[in-house]
Amino acid sequence: MTPRDAAAAHLPANWSPESWRHLPADQQPDWPDQAALEAVIDELRGLPPLVFAGEARNLTRSLADVSEGRAFLLQAGDCAESFDGFSANEIRDKLKVILQMAVVFTYSTGVPTVKVGRIAGQFAKPRSTPTEARDGVELPSFRGHMVNAIDFEGAARAADPQRLLRAYNQSAATLNLLRAFTKGGFADLSQVHAWNLEFSQTSPEGRRYEVIADEIERALRFMAACGIDLATEPQLHEVDFYTSHEALVLGYEEALTRVDSLTGDWYDCSAHMLWIGERTRQLDGAHVHFLSGVKNPVGCKLGPSATPDEAVALCEALNPDRTAGRVTLISRMGATAVQETLPPIVEAVRSAGHPVVWACDPMHGNTFTSQAGFKTRRLADIMGELEGYFAVHRSLGTWPGGIHIELTGTDVTECLGGSDEVRDDQLEHRYETMCDPRLNARQSLDLAFDTAEMLRALPRHGREHA
Repeated sequence: MTPRDAAAAHLPANWSPESWRHLPADQQPDWPDQAALEAVIDELRGLPPLVFAGEARNLTRSLADVSEGRAFLLQAGDCAESFDGFSANEIRDKLKVILQMAVVFTYSTGVPTVKVGRIAGQFAKPRSTPTEARDGVELPSFRGHMVNAIDFEGAARAADPQRLLRAYNQSAATLNLLRAFTKGGFADLSQVHAWNLEFSQTSPEGRRYEVIADEIERALRFMAACGIDLATEPQLHEVDFYTSHEALVLGYEEALTRVDSLTGDWYDCSAHMLWIGERTRQLDGAHVHFLSGVKNPVGCKLGPSATPDEAVALCEALNPDRTAGRVTLISRMGATAVQETLPPIVEAVRSAGHPVVWACDPMHGNTFTSQAGFKTRRLADIMGELEGYFAVHRSLGTWPGGIHIELTGTDVTECLGGSDEVRDDQLEHRYETMCDPRLNARQSLDLAFDTAEMLRALPRHGREHA
């Protein structure tokens, strides 16, 4: 039996990497030249995988620990990656912030932090309307650099399949640099002070982070003085860092889906983890069908319209074998709705016996337009949703397994508030996002410390017991 035959033996009925094409697929670009698109997809099929099946399996095992209350998930990164702002410094600074946040969580809670970036593939964005009008001119909406350009001009807004190849190449370069950083010494715990960005060191939360860094350095010196050979402990010198993105443009995902030669399973080798968005989680739709057939860990966003029955049905579709770590349910309900909407969903999924990772995206449900006309979010509202999310899990005795955050390592002014408060009249100073507003490094550390306090307040870390 070939690996492909073995994979087919335990797949959803009639599943193949191409079978999504027979189902309704929301949020797909209007490609003007279908033949050109298919030629690019064929070219992508012949290119090497971006990630490996074994790495995705390792992430599933780590997420199984999260589902059982033995670890915490930090999924963070850009709203939408850019072809224009691509540099080693931007990747490094984004990684620094994520490493800092992970140190805060691990030091404060005593459980490992599973680090998953919104990076090396987050080039496409869903949109509420397919077109955008300005001054009487209507053009296709900007859907991320994988699809078109942000300039409001006819040729720029046309969907260009060549951009799929550029997204692949930039993802490959980003992954290469991430692997060098995380395995080549940059992520060494002895560098914990060096991760503090220059503009964060002057902030209250940056100084609070330095206190933790000092304590970690003292602990390392103490272990060395006790005769422990720190050089032989790889956990102190490198970290596991995984990539993720929304599996939105299904032709791209199809082309990078391969059979693992060891297990015979299909894996989407564009990222370690993929997720389905709030706009594409239809049970009879192409996105749920596609991800039901790959063995990567998968996430699914649940907005305020989600029902308990829908959540259970999604778990059944994506994880009928109830494999721990396979499914992460990411609530994104808004600060005012989470405590009313989330509890019956958690109870229904638990009663159905699904071992999911519960995570909270407190960004997308709290977006509004400021007086100055900028799409923004208040850090207070973001924290308000996290507080509600933790309150729900505390009341139900379940583990609030992780958070899903849009952030950047650059000193942007896109979200309001924080210990060094960004005001409405300051948004224009460095408003650089291509789509949704992101937290800067100072605000990200604010969030990390406040979230760590909520984790510490959970009884026995909020672990769910059999």
